[in-house]
Amino acid sequence: MNAWNNLTGRRKGAVLASVGALVAGGMVALPATMAQAATGCDVQYTTNDWSGGFTANISIKNLGDPMSSWTLRWTFPNSSQRVDQGWSATYTQSGQQVTAASLSYNGSLGTGASTSIGFNGSWSGSNPKPTSFTLNGVTCTGGTTNPTTGGPTSSPTSSPTSSPTGGPTSSPTSSPTGGPTTPPPTGGKVDNPYVGARGYVNPEWKAKAESVSGGSRVSNNPTAVWLDRIAAIEGTSGSSSNGAMGVRDHLDAALAQGAGYIQFVIYNLPGRDCAALASNGELGPDELPRYKSEYIDPIAAIQADSKYAGLRIINIIEIDSLPNLITNTSGQAGGTAMCDTVKANGAYVNGVGYALAKLGAINNVYNYIDSAHHGWIGWDSNFGPTADILHQAATASGSTVNNVAGFITNTANYSALQEPYVKITDTVNGTSVRQSKWVDWNQYVDELSFAQAFRQKLVSVGFNSNIGMLIDTSRNGWGGSARPTGAGPTTSVDAYVDGGRIDRRIHAGNWCNQSGAGLGERPTAAPASGIDAYVWIKPPGESDGSSTEIPNDEGKGFDRMCDPTYTGNARNGNSATGALPNAPISGAWFPAQFQQLMQNAYPPLS
Repeated sequence: MNAWNNLTGRRKGAVLASVGALVAGGMVALPATMAQAATGCDVQYTTNDWSGGFTANISIKNLGDPMSSWTLRWTFPNSSQRVDQGWSATYTQSGQQVTAASLSYNGSLGTGASTSIGFNGSWSGSNPKPTSFTLNGVTCTGGTTNPTTGGPTSSPTSSPTSSPTGGPTSSPTSSPTGGPTTPPPTGGKVDNPYVGARGYVNPEWKAKAESVSGGSRVSNNPTAVWLDRIAAIEGTSGSSSNGAMGVRDHLDAALAQGAGYIQFVIYNLPGRDCAALASNGELGPDELPRYKSEYIDPIAAIQADSKYAGLRIINIIEIDSLPNLITNTSGQAGGTAMCDTVKANGAYVNGVGYALAKLGAINNVYNYIDSAHHGWIGWDSNFGPTADILHQAATASGSTVNNVAGFITNTANYSALQEPYVKITDTVNGTSVRQSKWVDWNQYVDELSFAQAFRQKLVSVGFNSNIGMLIDTSRNGWGGSARPTGAGPTTSVDAYVDGGRIDRRIHAGNWCNQSGAGLGERPTAAPASGIDAYVWIKPPGESDGSSTEIPNDEGKGFDRMCDPTYTGNARNGNSATGALPNAPISGAWFPAQFQQLMQNAYPPLS
């Protein structure tokens, strides 16, 4: 799954990069009308700390009358604490006092509505959390203030108690993403649906994980539900790869869990996965009408049920689709007749556009489009054209860019999140690492740098400036005894790269059930600038494809890249596949792989 589709050979150009700047300036005056309104707010402040630095995520909820703009203020307890780079607000700092002012797209907050902002900061000595926040001059206590009497207008919705980390919390329950468990708003979308919400734990995956020794250590992490055929909508009892629960079953289970968000993979385009065979789908390339009426429409009808209006529904839109139209059509090294067909008839572009339009019209739904990974479109010849075709799809079949919350990279793949010992700017004896066999003139060596740069490119081609990126970290940890602890030898550029790279695949084009892989970062909200979350979209332990041909009724074929005896092709430099033996069809439970993923997890499991 998520086949690598690199066009080999030298590529020229510069990396697209953009770094946000901290805006300095004066304080923002309150609107005069605010004095006449019932005011109240609740603020949740969480951080991910490391030595000398941290990422802060702030959820702001308006408990008073509607407002058209807002200004949040707080005071850092420690004089060394600084806001270095922020997003979703304009930040100013004077001494220990910080002001965050709304932007044009998130200033309007109705009663009960929320928004999320964040920043990267620095500190020395300690990093205590602020103890008090004001919104438009009113202290946020979790209740509202009567403009006439100055007293509360209603009982507080949350008490200003202290969390174990010293910050205020509305609930003693901690979410798997590290933030407090708070119900999402029913009026208006939030900027980042992962912030301040607990993810849904699929009970079917949880049971499989706990059937493997040690699986309980990770079985409570949120994973996505894959809707890989029409039958999966209602539930597929007796299926060889997925359980019996359907879309409504999972949504009801999420409500029962008190989850704040649930993740679905929308994955059934006509002529699906046109450049590979392991995940071919049930619909032929000319069955777009059926995709719309029998697949997207029923999913949209269920997700639009008012019963689920308080649940953030996150849809991952069509894995391995649109980038194939750039890299795997006629004239390309990986060109296939199926990719030519779905490009010519518009099945992918119009199918994705239709899905975005139907699902994006639902108030509590957030769509993230799959955008491959750095080892697929990290070359200049692929980077810009892929952004363009993503925009084309987002504005097709009645959709607009407003139906796109963001994009996801590395779905079901193995690319390392960060390469600490190999940088794209490194040289060895005057030779750039880009000239190494592994990097092959790519502009990126890891997913985080790629995702951040690609986000800026997507904004430049017409997507909204507040889009966020997701990175699938379910299988890119690469821990264990084979993990390098320092840079490779400088005897040659290949020795340097191969000796120091975290990603231990034989070739970056290998994508199926990779031997030696490990669990990556656990699901985390807003871990870095421009990144909405690290997520586990590919449930760890579910196969990418069968090692040998296995007849099935799910439309899933056999791809030699899943065969450990295969000696490769042009796409992977005619290298061995590195695939595990005895694997079942894609999506089926593969306990041996799950055991390996836990063994090689990084960060390690305790």
